[in-house]
Amino acid sequence: MSASSSPIQAITALWNRMPFVGRVASQLTAVNIFDCATRLAAQAFLSAIPVLFVIGAFAPQAVRDQLVNSLRSVMGLGGATLDQVQGVLTADSGQIKDTSGSVGVLVTLMSATACSRALQRVCERSWHLRAAGLRLVMWRWVVWLVVLLAALIAQGALHDGFGVGVWLGLPLSLVASVLLWWWTQHLLLGARLPWLPLLPGALITGIAVVALSWGSRLYVPHTLQRSVDQFGPLGAVFTLLSWLIVFFACITVGIAFGYVVAHEQPFDRWLRTSEATGRTEKRL
Repeated sequence: MSASSSPIQAITALWNRMPFVGRVASQLTAVNIFDCATRLAAQAFLSAIPVLFVIGAFAPQAVRDQLVNSLRSVMGLGGATLDQVQGVLTADSGQIKDTSGSVGVLVTLMSATACSRALQRVCERSWHLRAAGLRLVMWRWVVWLVVLLAALIAQGALHDGFGVGVWLGLPLSLVASVLLWWWTQHLLLGARLPWLPLLPGALITGIAVVALSWGSRLYVPHTLQRSVDQFGPLGAVFTLLSWLIVFFACITVGIAFGYVVAHEQPFDRWLRTSEATGRTEKRL
């Protein structure tokens, strides 16, 4: 055996002594984290502008104000970028309604569900399930999108603890985030798995998303302003798209990592993960 092979042997031996790390690495590779996060970010970014126009046209003023507050809280938006968003939301709603109409709303809704479909594939890939039939999941794409928009609009009030303060806002945000991503997995997987095995992924994803949103208050405003000063409007596009990639990377890693944790002892026994996945495979 040559001396050059000794480092490889050492790495292999270390890898074998940490099987959990190996399973996590294999899972993240199988899910293809960066590819999924980039695709989700692109779909969300392309859907955001028409959705803003629809909200500006049909939502009450209180809802529009709350959405602006939530974007400030979740993404740390401010300055010229936030002014542009407010401009879209405060435009003449009658003119926008005439321009978009019911057909425009329908097209916007269908295009926005591309993000739902991409996230469904992430959930199925993470849990190694076949793609669900169209009739089983098509209505779920729309439901998830509507609930996500409602959750986004409520984020500003949640972060502020409904006026009480951060000490209440942080735990409320954590609970709401965990519940949202727990329900998201169950919904987009077509209820093919019971609730308990999906809990680890919901906890990891919920905590990661809340940590990112609170950290964005400190990081995004300065980065966004610097990008706008250097590159103009394109700088804002680059910064926001980068933030979305990080956001969906947190979601993808959380769901994929949750699968591994749910299959580890003693969680596998507590959550009955193997039993649940075995029943699912038999039905498929």
